[in-house]
Order: sequence, then structure tokens, then C-alpha cells
Amino acid sequence: MTSSRNGILFIVLSLLCLVLFVVDICSGSVTVPFSALFNHTNTPYHAIIFDVRLPKAITALVTGASISLAGLIMQTLFRNPLAEPYILGISSGAGLGVAVFMMATALLPLALTESGWGLILAATTGAILILLLILLASFKVRQAVSLLIIGIMLGQISGSLISIIQYYTDPDSLKLYIVWSFGNLSAVTWMYMKAMLPVIALGIIIVLMIQKSLNGLLLGENYAQSLGISIRKIRVLIVVATTLLAGATTAFTGPIAFIGIAVPHFARRLFYTSNHRITIPATLLCGGALLLLCDIISQLPVPGYTLPINAISALVGAPTVIWIILRKKR
Repeated sequence: MTSSRNGILFIVLSLLCLVLFVVDICSGSVTVPFSALFNHTNTPYHAIIFDVRLPKAITALVTGASISLAGLIMQTLFRNPLAEPYILGISSGAGLGVAVFMMATALLPLALTESGWGLILAATTGAILILLLILLASFKVRQAVSLLIIGIMLGQISGSLISIIQYYTDPDSLKLYIVWSFGNLSAVTWMYMKAMLPVIALGIIIVLMIQKSLNGLLLGENYAQSLGISIRKIRVLIVVATTLLAGATTAFTGPIAFIGIAVPHFARRLFYTSNHRITIPATLLCGGALLLLCDIISQLPVPGYTLPINAISALVGAPTVIWIILRKKR
């Protein structure tokens, strides 16, 4: 009975992702007729669909899925329902890289500053720097909570450095950073996607490889060790997978708030299980569907304008966090 119910839910979630994907392509300042999706080659909609809407919808689907999956494994590692992929300071590290890049634009080659790759490379470098520091710390500390605190502190240090850089940055560069921090799904072109998708795919593969160990961690590190699971090894793999999943998406789209906290809880409540064999694909589908929905909503209020994706995702995710806290108190 449970397996058939899960099968039906997976089919429904897959269809929901497909429907939202199509609606996202059709929505925007120029409404694209549904029929144009199947015959757009010789119509005015070809450039809109292929060059703008399709890569944006794919980015929303992939970004929502990857950030949600990163949130799931973070919550498993720390056994904390409020853990999320940016808790290790990855987002702050990426932000620091972008802030440094903005301040150094006058010293960099024109090809880097105008192509968009400079911003992406800066964010990636910042995220990787934090990853290396976290990995070094993971070899020194035994408790996951200590690693969590170190990640939060690294995030605070990065945030302080960002504030100092912003204070001395000219208004135009500061505006660039603020726009990046809002999150932007439409900034990912086909060229950028060729770099982003393989990194995310590698992160997903790592998570699939360690799903049995993740189930062991649900019962505590001592129990996991009794099963022969190397806590240090699994911790490093989780940190690496999180950085690949959250770091790649942050570098290309900017930080996306609250999706990583909220979606794993949706998946667990929907399927009534914490088994990662079920929650991993469920989280991927729920995350992709939710960010597609957020992208559609962001285009509704004012025709011709798109609200920051971070604002919409926070309106969805923040009430979920409040609900988690109130439910835990009871």
C-alpha cells in the first residue's frame, strides 16, 4: 500500500514539475501561446522561447532541486530541522568573492568584467575557499555541532568583510552586488549551463552514493559507527556534495533563500518517511517544482517587471521555518 502510494505521489510530482515548467516558459512580459511551444521555429516566439524562457525554466528546475537536496543532507548531518545548505558559510564565501571582484574590476581584463564569467569565477572561488576551510576543520573536530558553529562563524567573518568592502565601493559596483544578492534565474545562458550542470550532476551522484550512510546518520553518529560507517569520511563527502550543489547554483544565480530549509520538510511530510531512498528523489522533485512556482509568481504582480526571486522564495520558506519551530515546541 505504501509503495503504491509513493509511486502515485512521484508520478503526480513529476507531472506537476512538467506543468509548472511549461507555464514558466509561457509566462512573462510577452505571453507565449501554448501552441507556439511545439511550432516556434518560424514564429516571433522562437528567440523568446529558446534563448530566454527555456534556459530560465531549466535553471529554476535544477537550482530548486539542487539547493533542496543540499538542505536535506545538511539536516541529516547536523540532525537539525533548521539546517540549510548555506549554513556552512558557502553563500557568504560566494558573496565575498563577488564583493572582491567588484572592487577589483578596474584591475581585471575587460573580457572578464564584461562577459559575466568574472562574476561567476569570483563567486566560485569564494565558495571553494570556504569549502577548504570547512574540510580542514572537519579533520580536527569530532562533533558535527562544532563543525556547524565553525561554518556559521566563517559566514559571519565573510559577512563582515563584505560590509567593509561595500563601505568603500562606488555606488555603481554596490548596485551590481545588491542585484546579484537578489538572485537571478534569467542570468544563466546556455553557455553558463554547460559549466553549471556537470557540477550539480556530480553533487547529486555523490549524494546517491552515500544514501545508505545518510540513513545510518539519522539514528546518530554512534549508531552509524556501529554499522561500520566512517563518520569523518561521510562528513567530508556531505560537505563536498553541499558545496557542489549549493556553491554552483549560488555562483550562477546568486543566493536563493529558504528553499533549502523548507523543501526537505515538505518531502518528509508528503511521503511520511525519512528514508533517503525516498526523500532524495522526493526532495529533488519538490524543490524543482517549488522554485518554478516562485519564478512564475515573481512575474505576476507588475506586467513587464520581475520581482527578485529571493523575495518570493523567502515568502514561501520563512512561514515554513516558523511552523517548524512552533510544531517542535508542542
